[in-house]
Amino acid sequence: MTLRDPRPEGAAEPRAVLTARGLTKSFGNFKAVSNVDLDVHPARIHALIGPNGAGKTTVFNLLTKFHQPTSGEIRLLGEDVTRARPDRVARMGLVRSFQISAVFPHLSVLDNLRVALQRPNGLATQFWRSPAALDVLTPRAMELLRLVGLEREAASLTADLSYGRKRLLEIATTLALDPTVLLLDEPLAGMGQEDIRRVAEVIRDAARTRAVLMVEHNLSVVADLCDEVTVLQRGEVLAQGDYAEVSRNPQVRAAYMGSEEA
Repeated sequence: MTLRDPRPEGAAEPRAVLTARGLTKSFGNFKAVSNVDLDVHPARIHALIGPNGAGKTTVFNLLTKFHQPTSGEIRLLGEDVTRARPDRVARMGLVRSFQISAVFPHLSVLDNLRVALQRPNGLATQFWRSPAALDVLTPRAMELLRLVGLEREAASLTADLSYGRKRLLEIATTLALDPTVLLLDEPLAGMGQEDIRRVAEVIRDAARTRAVLMVEHNLSVVADLCDEVTVLQRGEVLAQGDYAEVSRNPQVRAAYMGSEEA
């Protein structure tokens, strides 16, 4: 079930679309992230793992510019975005989901998708137009709902969905923005096995045409789904490689020993 490398045999490694070099973030005297190097490649799924408090979410916040790094460099599509604003990197194609489901609870499932589709279709600032103008977005919205298995709930109020179904909707709205680089922060948290399988397939499909970087605690999913793994501990890179390689690393095994994520 592991993804096959889509490149022809012997082909060169594609250029990373998102890189970090020496990424460091301090909060006062506390260094949350220290000298992290990271390369995220197109058509690959890259996992960022580590014990609680390892700095995974801080790295996400730095890459998406919710925090400014204390030092280091971030490049997106070859451009230095170290000091860029969050909206700029989002417009460049770096899109993130969050640990907490972020959907509009009092809109229908379909309308959540149609709202998300407004920006890529040039309708985000056209407030004077009739709501009927959004009808043109319905076919694509339904396509995304079918992708995540929510087409039957299209007319349902989002607040009535289970937690796992809300997470599926959030992933659909994230894909609606057509990202070049997709960052997923614990996309499988709180889900049952059926929804986990569905989301894993959605992520696998999404990675065929874009780069995916995900924080995930479910190591069986990481082993099955991810091409590359970076392990953090106390804000530093402990190991990098494929899952088989990092799982054999004695330091990685020690970091997870006695932890629920092991």
